[in-house]
Amino acid sequence: MEKKYKSTAIVVGGSSGIGCETCLRLANRNWNVINISRTPCKNAKVKNIVADVTSGSTFTDAITATGKKYGLDVLIYCAGFSMAAPIEYAKESDYRYLFDVNFFGALKAMQAAIPFMKDKGGRIILVGSLGGDIPILFDAFYSASKAALEMLVREAYSELKPYNIKVTAYLPGGTATGFTFKRKVYTDEENKSYAQDVNKAVNALEKMEQSGMSPALVAEGIYELLLTDKPPVVKASGFKNSAYRIMAHVMPEKMTLYFNNRAFRQ
Repeated sequence: MEKKYKSTAIVVGGSSGIGCETCLRLANRNWNVINISRTPCKNAKVKNIVADVTSGSTFTDAITATGKKYGLDVLIYCAGFSMAAPIEYAKESDYRYLFDVNFFGALKAMQAAIPFMKDKGGRIILVGSLGGDIPILFDAFYSASKAALEMLVREAYSELKPYNIKVTAYLPGGTATGFTFKRKVYTDEENKSYAQDVNKAVNALEKMEQSGMSPALVAEGIYELLLTDKPPVVKASGFKNSAYRIMAHVMPEKMTLYFNNRAFRQ
C-alpha cells in the first residue's frame, strides 16, 4: 500500500546543490518528492526519474506520469547551466543549450504541470538568479535567461491566478555549491582579446559564489515560500540579496552597472 504523504512535489534538478537540499527538506517533512534530473538524488526518501530537460519528450512525459499517479501540488524548477564567454565569440550551440536548460526547460515543466493543478490549485517556484536583475559580466546568456524566467513568472502570475496556482521566481545570489565548478568557461584562445577580463570575471564570480549563502539556507527559503499563503511573485534569497536587488532598481542604471563592472574586474 502506498504511504500516505502530505503533498506531492516535483523537483527538477534535485541531484545536487539547491535542488538536492530542497528535496531533503521536503522529504524529511513527509512530502512525496520526485526528482527529475540526469543524475539521481541520493536521498533514499526521494523518488528519482532520470531525464534530461533538453532531450525530447522524456522529461515532460515524466511530469505527466507523476501527475497521473500521485496528483501534483508543487513544481520546483532548479535546473541550470552557466557559461563564461564574451558575446562576440559565444557559440550558438552553447547559448541555445543554455536557454534550453534555464528557460525553455522551465517553460516545458510548467506546461506539463499546470493541467494537474487547475482543479485544486498549486505552487510553482522557478529558481532564477540575482543575475537576472544585475548582469554577471561575461555570463550574459545566463543573466538573460534568468531575466526571461523572471518575466515568465510575472506573466504566469496573472494567467494562473484564477486557478489558484501561485507562481514565484526565487532569486539566489552567490551560493556555495558545485555549480561554480561546472560552469563552461571558454579558453583564452576562444576569448581572444577578452581573455584577461574573462578570467578576472570568472575568478570574481567564483569568490562571490563560494563565500555566499549555503544551499541549505536557500532551500529553506524555498520551503518557507511553500508555507506562505500569499507568496511574492519575485523574491530574492536572504536580506543581503534583497537589499542588492532593491538598490539595483533604485539607483540610476549606469551607476548600478559601474559598481557591477568594478566588482567583476578586480
